[in-house]
Amino acid sequence: MQKALWYLLAGTRGGENRARLIRAIDDRPQNANQLSEALDLEYNTVRYHLEKLADHDVVETGGEDYGELYFLTDRFERHREEFETITDRMADEED
Repeated sequence: MQKALWYLLAGTRGGENRARLIRAIDDRPQNANQLSEALDLEYNTVRYHLEKLADHDVVETGGEDYGELYFLTDRFERHREEFETITDRMADEED
């Protein structure tokens, strides 16, 4: 998971948006449309990043196809500290 988080967040152009999605889902489970509105991102962009996060076992879905909610996985929760380390470093690089 550690390598996957580094890749997803720091190794690709979409890392900042993926970090924002993780934080929004951490605040409360939401569907793709809600995330799109909350983060002011295009719906298709949100879906793309959610698929990448799901492929790497960071998020999982629950509910029906339309309006299914996204949750952080237990596996991510066990590596939350690494997520915080990565996002802190990303913020330091922006300053």
